[in-house]
Amino acid sequence: MIGVGLCVLAGLLCVGGGVREVRLQARLRRYGVHAEGVVMDQEQAPSDDFSTPVIEFADQQGRPVRFRPAATGTGLGLDLGAHVPVVYLPEQPESARVSTRKHRRSRVVGLFTGGVLFLGAAVLATLTR
Repeated sequence: MIGVGLCVLAGLLCVGGGVREVRLQARLRRYGVHAEGVVMDQEQAPSDDFSTPVIEFADQQGRPVRFRPAATGTGLGLDLGAHVPVVYLPEQPESARVSTRKHRRSRVVGLFTGGVLFLGAAVLATLTR
């Protein structure tokens, strides 16, 4: 029973994260400011198999802003020194996202897929009891 509860909780957290990301992306489309960012660094945690890019761009006031993309992993084309399109909310430049189709979809699809898998596991565990 605890396992089913944990699966439901994890599924709901994933779906909730997906909904928040979709809302943020809608705000970015409507109110976002576009800029060009440059991949300045690649950070790798000791427990990770992949590195996370650190992107820097200048906000509307010319201040440098650094962020780590919400979507990371292989195949997202963020090599050191790469120039990437960035979109951010003027009041929250730290909420910046890489503005490519691949990056916008990657995080949302991952969160919703995780939600469906966890909720599906909970349903299967309940039905097989």
